Amino acid sequence: MERTFVMVKPDGVQRGIVGEIIKRFERKGLKIVGLKLMRISPELASMHYGEHRGKPFFEGLVQYITSSPVAAMVLEGKDCVGMARGMMGATDPQKAAPGTIRETFGIDIGRNVVHGSDSPESAEREISLFFKDDELCSYELSLKSWIYE
Repeated sequence: MERTFVMVKPDGVQRGIVGEIIKRFERKGLKIVGLKLMRISPELASMHYGEHRGKPFFEGLVQYITSSPVAAMVLEGKDCVGMARGMMGATDPQKAAPGTIRETFGIDIGRNVVHGSDSPESAEREISLFFKDDELCSYELSLKSWIYE
């Protein structure tokens, strides 16, 4: 099974929609193997958004993501990265498909409530930034036979 990293950003935490977002992933059949509420340090934010270093919006991105707690999670399931990205919708909520998380809860591209890894490689890197191995739980989902053939 594949794993992905998902984070409810500060705007999602402040708006009290963490539970609703988690519920959507669980209802889809994805398994939570790691979950924590945390404050991101400027150092961690700089590593997480490292590919944007040097771009005009980098400092604002770091300031925003460190401004309030986030809910970081690791999800597991078949084609988990693609499935989670599809559920989140386009980065710009105005362009996100109806019913996606960003279309439902987002208004502004800079406040789109959720982040998700864009590839299995990114997921592996992001998971290792936010979670230690002993913070991830391996277990059998009792509903697995009702989700997968």
